Amino acid sequence: MKEVLGCLRRADQDFSLIESGDHVAVGVSGGKDSLLLLHALALYRLFSKKPYTLTAVTLTMGLEPFDLSGIRALCERLEVPYVVRETRIGKVIFEDRKEKNPCALCAKMRRGALSDLCREIGANKVALGHHRDDAIETLFLSMFYEGRIHTFQPVTHLTRSGLTQIRPLIYLPEKHIIHMAKKLELPVVPSPCPANGRTKRQDMKNLLTDICRKIPNARELLLSALQNEAQYGLWEKQKR
Repeated sequence: MKEVLGCLRRADQDFSLIESGDHVAVGVSGGKDSLLLLHALALYRLFSKKPYTLTAVTLTMGLEPFDLSGIRALCERLEVPYVVRETRIGKVIFEDRKEKNPCALCAKMRRGALSDLCREIGANKVALGHHRDDAIETLFLSMFYEGRIHTFQPVTHLTRSGLTQIRPLIYLPEKHIIHMAKKLELPVVPSPCPANGRTKRQDMKNLLTDICRKIPNARELLLSALQNEAQYGLWEKQKR
């Protein structure tokens, strides 16, 4: 966990992700990324100079199978409260509307439901498990499908809900997440989404893998580009 916590601390220092007294809701989808984030934030609070509280939250999609018993056990072991909100988002998208391109609508509906849940439990911040490779893939999606240079921010203030969205694993490579998920035996829940593995994001993941075969340090260079403020980097560090 040393590298995981090191990346988390670096992100916290660079972008002021967590402040004293924060109530952070960790969005737990059941995937490796969000489970490792939950584990890391539970450990980080033990030595952070800024005390904060954690609650793990999960939105069900109305799709089966989706067994959360392993996640409940993990939360008990980490001494983190766990809240599950049942939804019909998956059924609405795939059965009622029969969306051919479901990802955008699904993300919008999940954001709204997650924001509502966070407000209900009194959280002022929501932590998501996006990592370094997710940021680069989002950059590629924006360039190739929207014609703009853009990716998500490590910190986003959501004015409508009053929440702040943070991504503490923003510096962590996906390969290390895969390694730690296996080492820690995290209770990963397979995604029941019918579109899983067949999205444009998966295409970008495959493209990035191909690029790295020819340019092995491409991921590191692309991360540096996101932070290169002298050349209008997309991630501006917290001014101190």
